Amino acid sequence: MAAGDGPAWGKDTVAGVLAIVSTRLPLRDLCSLLLVSSSCYRDLLAQSTLWEVLDLREMSRAGERLISALSLARYQNVKRINLEFARDIEDEHFLLLRNKVMKSLHGLESLNLNGCQKITDKGIEAVTSCCPNLKAFFIYWNVRVTDLGIKQLIANCGQIVDLNLSGCKNISDRSLLMIAESYQELKVLNLTRCIKLTDVGLQQILLKCSYLESLNLYALSSLMDKAYKSIASLANLRFLDLCGAQNLSDEGLSCIAKCKNLVSLNLTWCVRITDTGVLALAQGCPSLEFLSLFGIVGVTDASLEALSKSCSNTLTTLDVNGCIGIKRRSHEDLLLLFPYLRCFKLWNN
Repeated sequence: MAAGDGPAWGKDTVAGVLAIVSTRLPLRDLCSLLLVSSSCYRDLLAQSTLWEVLDLREMSRAGERLISALSLARYQNVKRINLEFARDIEDEHFLLLRNKVMKSLHGLESLNLNGCQKITDKGIEAVTSCCPNLKAFFIYWNVRVTDLGIKQLIANCGQIVDLNLSGCKNISDRSLLMIAESYQELKVLNLTRCIKLTDVGLQQILLKCSYLESLNLYALSSLMDKAYKSIASLANLRFLDLCGAQNLSDEGLSCIAKCKNLVSLNLTWCVRITDTGVLALAQGCPSLEFLSLFGIVGVTDASLEALSKSCSNTLTTLDVNGCIGIKRRSHEDLLLLFPYLRCFKLWNN
């Protein structure tokens, strides 16, 4: 059969193909597809879920594009906006949003401002005032945001369950106290490198945010063992990152081991840990899939033997590089204990 002699696709077939393909296209290609034909335009607009996501990640002139997109009827029910690393976006863009297209953001559930380093407390106040139904807010790597910005977020958005403040080095315990009071149904919290935080703020989070499933405390080396012990109260915790927790003791880890649903635990450079703590972990957390003991010289083969008795069928990632007390740590040795391992190294020496 010569090319072009086959049966032509009907309208329903074309619409069906568009519905499948369009969900996999980046925004730029999706907008180009709108221009192909009037029928293509109509079919794409009929796919309302396509326009619930506005992805401007790493795009130039993202602020202008954001305002332009939200002025269009198809984005009136947008639920997720991604501006990650859109570095030219500034407070002024959010002030314009509030004045021009505020209603478009009423149903917004997720706002990603990771890496948007020009945004200040002023911008946070402006954009969150438009988003009363926001559930997820990400503002990684922003040193301009202070406790005032977190106060404004809390005043405007009372339903947050996923909060990423990683690298926000100018927030203090005051922010954590406000979060603990206002977001008691919080499920995910990332406090990586928030260096002004102390045990006082963290303990309030652990006391009042009992629904936490994921807690990232990476590179918060000043926290003390007393705070780590309080993690035991998080019955739903599945992910915990304590990389660099130099004050975490075996006693503290034994308390954490009471979190029986823990799946992922990063203990990289937790230098005070010994076999005693890991044995408690093995007994308390039989569902571990990810565990890093990188750089801990106080653990020995006894730790691995204990872990193999409880986690041999679940562990897929185990990093014991730099654990000089473990003598049998070749890939072959580890696979004998943990047959489902797929990853053996997470960090560079």
